[in-house]
Amino acid sequence: MDKEYRDLWQIIGNRYKSHPWHGVPIGENVPEKVTSFIEVVPSDTVKYEVDKQTGYLQIDRPQKFSNIMPALYGFVPQTYCKEQVADYCMAQSGRTDIVGDGDPLDICVLTEKEVTHGNILVQAIPIGGFRMIDRGEADDKIVAVLEGDGVFGELRDINRVPKSVITRLHHYFLTYKALPTDASDVVSIDKIYGREEALEVIRRSQQDYDKHYGSIEQEMAREAFRTISKIDPTRKRKFAKEQ
Repeated sequence: MDKEYRDLWQIIGNRYKSHPWHGVPIGENVPEKVTSFIEVVPSDTVKYEVDKQTGYLQIDRPQKFSNIMPALYGFVPQTYCKEQVADYCMAQSGRTDIVGDGDPLDICVLTEKEVTHGNILVQAIPIGGFRMIDRGEADDKIVAVLEGDGVFGELRDINRVPKSVITRLHHYFLTYKALPTDASDVVSIDKIYGREEALEVIRRSQQDYDKHYGSIEQEMAREAFRTISKIDPTRKRKFAKEQ
């Protein structure tokens, strides 16, 4: 049955655009390499994000001040930050009041190349991340390198990245939501972690996604089972055996 569903989704994908969160595969070599959907590039003067209902990019907000995203920025498809991600954040930070932010897992992808627009898919190799907490919500930012990149592509741990690059990312995430006159701590970064912790966060975000959204194939199988059982009881028994 798995092959039949894969064939069906390939046919559907040839005709209709896949939702970038739910319809794009995360990749066969996850978590060591992940497909990433890029929403924002360094030249953008507004912050774009995917509308969860339609899958289209929408303007989240204009960049009101001079801070710009210093890397490609987006999310990892078929991930979700909820209980497992929050539990890991609490275990690592020592806090007990953290919840998941209810979004797909964010990712920053380093590359030497100037990418002129978002709404694209890239293959990224995670090398670390920021344990960011935004108003009591786990909001990890995975740091990755673009596969095959001439400058960053061979790096496999965040400690190998030039300090100035990480400092820019760190500063951006600490300030991008704050007004210049606002002295309150809107977000905090508990730690800059390495590759192994990044891979664990990705695994846990997959677990959260599976729990809350399951797989489309399983939903289709259940719906097909209900439909077949109404139409033909004899085929119902055959279908049940195939599952």
